[in-house]
Amino acid sequence: MTSAPVLSETYREHRSRMLAALVRVLGDFELAEDALQDACALALRKWGDAAPDDPVAWLLTAARNSAIDRLRRARRGQEKLAELGIPPEVTRMDIGEESLLGAGDERLSLIFTCCHPALAEEARVALTLQAVAGMTAGQIARTFLVGEATLAQRLVRAKRKIRDAGISLDVPADHLLPERLSGVLAVVYVIFTQGYTTDGDQPEFRELQREAIRLAELVAALMPDEPEALGLAALLLLQDSRAAARYGPDGDVVLLADQDRSRWDQSEIAEAVGLLDRALRHGNPGPYQLQAAIAVLHAQAPTADETDWAGIAGLYERLLGLSPSPVVALNHAVAVAMATTPADGLALIDGIEGLDRYHLLHAARADLLRRLGRNADAAAAYRRAHALAVKTADRRYLTKRLAELDTVESR
Repeated sequence: MTSAPVLSETYREHRSRMLAALVRVLGDFELAEDALQDACALALRKWGDAAPDDPVAWLLTAARNSAIDRLRRARRGQEKLAELGIPPEVTRMDIGEESLLGAGDERLSLIFTCCHPALAEEARVALTLQAVAGMTAGQIARTFLVGEATLAQRLVRAKRKIRDAGISLDVPADHLLPERLSGVLAVVYVIFTQGYTTDGDQPEFRELQREAIRLAELVAALMPDEPEALGLAALLLLQDSRAAARYGPDGDVVLLADQDRSRWDQSEIAEAVGLLDRALRHGNPGPYQLQAAIAVLHAQAPTADETDWAGIAGLYERLLGLSPSPVVALNHAVAVAMATTPADGLALIDGIEGLDRYHLLHAARADLLRRLGRNADAAAAYRRAHALAVKTADRRYLTKRLAELDTVESR
């Protein structure tokens, strides 16, 4: 194999590990990125027809040497070299992969750095997608509907804040780990949700879901004794398993009860169940594990009519106790309506505060009113939901529901 394909494969497979190692050693995201690009450019010139036996070690050594050259030329270079413990007379440091990568997987420290609580959430999300997932600023900007220049500046500010504030590039100490891990998992969930809640005809958002799953699985693999990391990976796999059935051929929303379950990805479901089983062995399940358990009950029901709604309502009640929020309360109310009567669910929905501008509350309320035969009230709730909905597919679905009610009323 010629050197160019080897370089391309090495960069694709090991970019995040190499970047993480360089960031840890150099303490500077921008410097690490520039140095790695310098190393790749040098490899194209130097490798010729024969790549080195250990291309990762070669690239890491070249990148660190490039970083030293850059620091020496910079105004603050001598100070930084002193901070790194590099004698000023040294011009090259021939170090192997082991010296940079150390004993553990540096990707974990990179993820925690990108998700540091000192950074704003939007910066954490963008930095994680770029540094860990390898997405470009342009790709991230398009998926989050912001200008590429704005996104690029957001990334630059985040990287410089990490450098200038001296933010630790290590995995947090044990007593800080639970809180910091919850922040990492929240960022991964935000990334997935951004893709999952967008209209189904946009492939770039589907790729965002896949990136979030890869990140969740990476964290779970690197932290196998953290049940919530396992729970999040399971939850995302279960939600993703229904991707092929969530929209019809015309792009319309297909509700869970109406989905063709033969199109659900059984391999993803099986993988998720295995992850959740491992997580639940730890006891005292957290919010992600409970949400995954709810998704498992949906996934394992042979038909919509055979769904264990009483079990789902009970799990939502436990989730409310751990993570009380109006959205969880809404999901609990819908589950209660399915497990008991529409009237019971409607009473719970009407007691929820803070979701008046959330179209799914009005859509759920409309559905229960329709099932109770209160068609005029249902139509009003559907119209309110339609006015608040943003996604084209959701608006089409609500329009159809209104048309169906009009047909019933005209008979």
